Amino acid sequence: MRSIKTGAAIIQVLCLCAILLLVVGSILGQPMLLSYVETGSMEPTLEPGDGFIAIPLQVDSSIDEGDVVVFRAEELHGGGLTTHRIVDDTEYGYITRGDANPFSDQSGDEPPVKHQQIVAKAFQINGNTVSIPHLGSTVELFHSILSIIQRQIALLAGTSSLAGNQLSAYLFFSSTILWYVVEEWRSGGSKEQSRVTKRAKNTNIRVLLILCSLLLVIGATMAMVVPAGSQQYGVVSADFTSERPNTIPMGESKSRAYPVGNGGVIPVIAYIEPASEGIEVEPQEVRVEGRSVTNATVTLHAPPETGYYRRFIVEHRYLALLPQPVIHGLYQMHPWAPIVAIDALIGVPFYLMGVTLLGTGPVRWRTSSRDTSPAVRLTRLVRNIYR
Repeated sequence: MRSIKTGAAIIQVLCLCAILLLVVGSILGQPMLLSYVETGSMEPTLEPGDGFIAIPLQVDSSIDEGDVVVFRAEELHGGGLTTHRIVDDTEYGYITRGDANPFSDQSGDEPPVKHQQIVAKAFQINGNTVSIPHLGSTVELFHSILSIIQRQIALLAGTSSLAGNQLSAYLFFSSTILWYVVEEWRSGGSKEQSRVTKRAKNTNIRVLLILCSLLLVIGATMAMVVPAGSQQYGVVSADFTSERPNTIPMGESKSRAYPVGNGGVIPVIAYIEPASEGIEVEPQEVRVEGRSVTNATVTLHAPPETGYYRRFIVEHRYLALLPQPVIHGLYQMHPWAPIVAIDALIGVPFYLMGVTLLGTGPVRWRTSSRDTSPAVRLTRLVRNIYR
């Protein structure tokens, strides 16, 4: 019986983690291991609401014809993340098409997809995309519930500022559910028929410290990932002179400032590098102190032929919690290496300090409860938290 309850708790935690990854990925505009489709353009490979394993391009940058990719569209559905299949590779970019669509995206207004626009590709086995049925539908339901809770919090607080703080609500609510699952597993699902007073209900302090460390790490990761990413410049190579910064005479160049802002109090190290031809950045490594802005210079080059051209740069940024040479060395190894090191620097000492100060024994408190179903207990727990 105990093993069954343990297995059920593990499944609940895994499901919660999957939902949280999908929600965070949709907020960041960068799939976090999992993603899903909302429309029927990829039928029958992916039905509306189906999920799939999204491999970030930082992990595997190879793109081949036949791959299903997630890219930042310019025109499709008003722009934003789109999941379609690569059907051709041209000198101007990739040609994409939904499996259910008779024509390619580039038959309409969407220009060929550049490699820099692709953020992830779907995991395949023997050329077949691995589908997770109804995963996206579950996330949409989760998203709707949290939106309702969030609006209620904003109404009770009498402010609209909370209405936009979706990520905090997701993380806090997810931690609440995770805490409940852990407590339900530890209690072993025991039932009592009468009201009892529990003078020594135990919770291992390590569970609380791990959850707090996880929240700190997630917050730090998003502080580094959210402001980063790719930046696109549209260049018009013209046979005339114009005051517009992106209209450049054929074969000539124009420079413009690229501001790197830091709204936090911790300094950040930012790397800005060219991600396509026809663009330069100087300097490529900048340090930005807390609550300040540092400018880099982006130089755009126009080809000798008239036309419209796209130029890309990519920015990575890191909290300056490690010496700058250390961050630089890790960055040279892989852009995600500094993030992993900084997260470890934040999470591990916090956990060890908590264990040193609080120990590893159980936390005891007095509670009074009546036997109720898990659903009722969860409802009461959430109500008390958001009261």
